[in-house]
Amino acid sequence: MNLTISIVLIIAALIVGAVVAGFITYNKAYQKGVDAGIEQRKQQAESVIGSAEKQAERIIEDAKRDADNKKKSTLVEAKDEIHKLRTEADKEIKERRAELSRQERRMQQKEENLDRKNDNLERKDDILNQKIKSADEKLKDAEAIKKSQMDVLEKISGFTQEQAKEYIISKLEDDLIHEKAVKVAAYEQQIKDECHEKARSYISLAIAKVASDQVSEAAVSVVPLPNDEMKGRIIGREGRNIRTLESLTGVDLIIDDTPEAITLSCFDQIRREVARIALEKLIADGRIHPTRIEEMVEKARREVEYRIKQEGERAIIETNVHGMNHELVKLIGRLKFRTSYRQNVLDHSIEVAKLCGVLASELGVDANMARRAGLLHDIGKALTSEIEGSHVQIGVDVCKKYNENPVIIHAVEAHHNDVEPKTVIACIVQAADAISAARPAARSENYESYIKRLQKLEEICTSYDGVEKCFAVQAGREVRIMVVPEIINDEKMVLVARQIAQQIESEMDYPGQIKVNLIRESRVTDYAK
Repeated sequence: MNLTISIVLIIAALIVGAVVAGFITYNKAYQKGVDAGIEQRKQQAESVIGSAEKQAERIIEDAKRDADNKKKSTLVEAKDEIHKLRTEADKEIKERRAELSRQERRMQQKEENLDRKNDNLERKDDILNQKIKSADEKLKDAEAIKKSQMDVLEKISGFTQEQAKEYIISKLEDDLIHEKAVKVAAYEQQIKDECHEKARSYISLAIAKVASDQVSEAAVSVVPLPNDEMKGRIIGREGRNIRTLESLTGVDLIIDDTPEAITLSCFDQIRREVARIALEKLIADGRIHPTRIEEMVEKARREVEYRIKQEGERAIIETNVHGMNHELVKLIGRLKFRTSYRQNVLDHSIEVAKLCGVLASELGVDANMARRAGLLHDIGKALTSEIEGSHVQIGVDVCKKYNENPVIIHAVEAHHNDVEPKTVIACIVQAADAISAARPAARSENYESYIKRLQKLEEICTSYDGVEKCFAVQAGREVRIMVVPEIINDEKMVLVARQIAQQIESEMDYPGQIKVNLIRESRVTDYAK
């Protein structure tokens, strides 16, 4: 690159000189300059090459000297390392040989010990065989002695071996029955001692806090008349008015010689209430004919529906149960016109709800949940005349339909022991239902069902072996059973009483509880002559 620049500069100078000196002078000067430059560069190149060759020779000599030195030092180090490794290998070989020697000595000792133990085992085996032979001989002697003793025992006792076993087993069964009866009596007494006072306290407190009147409702209603002439107007021409009223309401109108009164007869209280209200409105209005009767019956139905809603809301407010579906509130109100053993179901449900709240508070359980379960436990009775099935199953279906809590549904399902109660609230509802139904004057039964219940109670008791007489007393709330003392002893009385009580619980429906009393009396009679 530098050479090119120089040539360009020389050419430029020659051109300038050529302009001044002429073309010939320019050519000569140019040739001389070129030759001089080439010679000078050749000399510089030769000097550089010579110095480079000398430098290379020095580097090669230095490298050879360094290589010789490193080779010598490496050989020395390798010899030292080889010597060191050889020394360590010799040492390790000596140690291994010593360890092998020790192991050989230990193996020899173990073999000697095993030989001695083997000899001992052989001697013990011989001794054991001798003992086994001796034991077999003694066992044969023992069997012979046992057989002779069994023969002697059979002769003395008069029983064979199988008869003796049967006798012992029967004796053991009697002893077990006795022990079981004693334990059952002890456990029952313990439970009674611990729970009787608390139960009495809780129930007394609940009843004291919930003091409600009991209203017995019959299957008839009496409507007063302003005068006896109104009877003819109610009957109408050829009886058309009374037929219209009966067909629209489903109620029987009894018009007899009772002065200034008409009797309405119907098992359905809602229909009877509609008829009563419609008849009172007709009497007050004075215009009695089929068209007017239809209008008044329709107004009476709306009024009864409104009253049902009011009764449901009253029950909700009175029991402090909120957040209930409005259709469920109407069903609760329908219970106002439903009775069970002549006890108003709505009043009974309100009472049970209050009792549940008090009992739950005393036991530390959710009182709101308990009141709700108590109020809804008989909700199925509002639909028993419309849907087939027991009021328990209907109530469960209704509560499921309106998304009630599973705890409430279980309490409704278990309040008559259709299923086993699994929660405290279910047990509380059972107790409150029994308290409300069993209180004096709370319920009444007709004479026929009362007689059948007492007969069924006595039949259950007399079906047991050893029962001589049975008497149902205290309006069927207590049964007194006379037993044969030779058949039923004191221990078996506990078991028989428990079995009778369980059968009564499983086969009979009754309010409250029934007390089972077993009486066992032994008498000895003799005559002085």
